[in-house]
Amino acid sequence: MNTIQRPAHTSSHPLDAIPLFRRWPCSPWRDVLYTGIWNFLIAVFLTAANTLFKGQRHGFLDFFGPTLVTSNVVGYLIHAVLSGGDHVLRGWPSRLTGLPRVLYFVATVGLCVVAGIAIGNGLLNGVNPLRYLTGGVDLAPLLPFALFAALIMVAVLVSGERRIATETLAARQGQQIASAAQLLAEARLRALQAQIEPHFLYNTLANVVGMIETHPAQARHMLERFIDYLRASLAASRADQATLGAELDLAAAYLDVLAVRMGPRLSYSIEADGCRDIAMPPMLLQPVIENAVAHGLEPKVEGGRIIIRATCRDDQLCIEVSDTGAGLGNAPPKPGGGVGLSNLRARLRSVYGASARVQLLENEPCGITVRLLLPLKETLPSTIHAP
Repeated sequence: MNTIQRPAHTSSHPLDAIPLFRRWPCSPWRDVLYTGIWNFLIAVFLTAANTLFKGQRHGFLDFFGPTLVTSNVVGYLIHAVLSGGDHVLRGWPSRLTGLPRVLYFVATVGLCVVAGIAIGNGLLNGVNPLRYLTGGVDLAPLLPFALFAALIMVAVLVSGERRIATETLAARQGQQIASAAQLLAEARLRALQAQIEPHFLYNTLANVVGMIETHPAQARHMLERFIDYLRASLAASRADQATLGAELDLAAAYLDVLAVRMGPRLSYSIEADGCRDIAMPPMLLQPVIENAVAHGLEPKVEGGRIIIRATCRDDQLCIEVSDTGAGLGNAPPKPGGGVGLSNLRARLRSVYGASARVQLLENEPCGITVRLLLPLKETLPSTIHAP
């Protein structure tokens, strides 16, 4: 499972405070674009404030143009100094905590604001910006505004980092909960895989003993297929992942054993369209097939037929287990009825999330179809020959 890794202190762009702008992942070019948008918004705000407080209803654009130029100089200077400083100092600023971190940002942003305004004014007035920066022009009046701007910038950055820390913690907690749920589901699966259904075991051995003298060939076939079933079940119980082909082989061995015991009351076929090598969780089909026999065919005097189909379509692996048995509501209730499908849905949710589905369809004229829709990851050409 993927782990969430994030540096202890990850600087966020001021625009990340707006949910709309968090839709795009962080990158250097994204942050450069965001800085331009941020500069534009600052220029609009300052122009609107100037118009409001000075009562000037005209000349909005006359004030907005120079303000936009200065805002871009200040904004991109802050962007360049913070990004470049973090790179030159090998991430040292990002590792600061508490008051030293605040002082670093206040000092850096404040100096950038003063320098940016001086450079912007120099460019707009056609004066060499060095006159401002070397003492040719008194910059003292800019210091309060620079300090105010630095504090606002620090507040935005700290707020963004707290939001990131909160989201990261929530994601880690959600991941831990999902991981615990998956481990619990897999533990339950191990417990189920380690048990062979007692009645199936005892009935099979009793049938073998009963047929040894009268039908030795059938008894031998039944015992051989039962050994195949036990071997496949043991392999599945020890595996974290199986293939569709292995699941179909297990199903064939299981149905072969039952076919000897039930005689003409049970027939089956398996159809797979070139997808036997697709990976899937082990022992996924077994409870579906057991339900088809126990709740569909066995209650019906004449029995019926089970058809297992597997196809790949629309980026999904579609597995259908159809029977011509008693159908929904026609079979007498049995202990544990409905539990198998509930456990199957819970297990699919733990493995695939919401991308896997279980559908229960009623057949005409009788029987039901259980359809599993699983996300398709890999398809390799193959075939299966059903008996």
